[in-house]
Amino acid sequence: MKIFESHAHYDDERFDTDRDYIIQEMYNFGVKKIVSAGYSLEGTLRNINLAKKYQFIYTTCGISPNDLNENWEEDINKIDNIIKNNLDTGKIVAVGEIGLDYHYDTDKNIQKKAFIKQIEIGNKYNLPIVIHTREAVMDTISILKENEVIKKGIFHCCPLNRELVKEALKLGYYISLAGPITFKNSKNADEIINLVPLNKMLVETDSPYLAPEPVRGTRNDSRNLKYILQKIAKVKEIETEEIAEITYENAKKIYQIKNP
Repeated sequence: MKIFESHAHYDDERFDTDRDYIIQEMYNFGVKKIVSAGYSLEGTLRNINLAKKYQFIYTTCGISPNDLNENWEEDINKIDNIIKNNLDTGKIVAVGEIGLDYHYDTDKNIQKKAFIKQIEIGNKYNLPIVIHTREAVMDTISILKENEVIKKGIFHCCPLNRELVKEALKLGYYISLAGPITFKNSKNADEIINLVPLNKMLVETDSPYLAPEPVRGTRNDSRNLKYILQKIAKVKEIETEEIAEITYENAKKIYQIKNP
């Protein structure tokens, strides 16, 4: 079974002691493509280096709503230059993760401005966007409706919110499902899985976060995608291998990856 990990963070310090070993183990397990996503200026640079080191790892460049600081405009300009200077490597596959997060007491106006500015960078380089949204459904959808997004993109670790999923699908976005669909307290997980058509579905771990059942609470890695795939397969009444194959091809398509 060949698996595409559509969103993880292998630059995270929790992998500092065994990163190379874990990455090789995941590849041996069947995870043949990984997007290790940027989320800050520093994280973007770390993930570009990781993608250059491993043939099967790709990355995204962007600043998440939780990583904006007083120099956010300058940092986003730096992200623009990083993409410009590294685009020909073929390893930068999206702008992200970007979006809105109202969970913490962060300036919502700055978040919106940063989101829009990074959408414009995606358009500039013909790249899709990877969206992080938490407790900000209406504002996220409004921005996507009011601002042109040429390549559309992905709602990563998509919240299990039926209205968000319905609106995102109407706008042409992919929905990436992660560990929370396996959680025992995710009462509407089955409904959300059924809402997402197979041709718009991706899978991810958001590693090292959000480990699925039955390994919830541990450091997550892409080998645990098997539990997410199994859950989707059970709900959709399709073989796990078929879900893996479909989501693999979907990820290649949205990330514009040509090689097998």
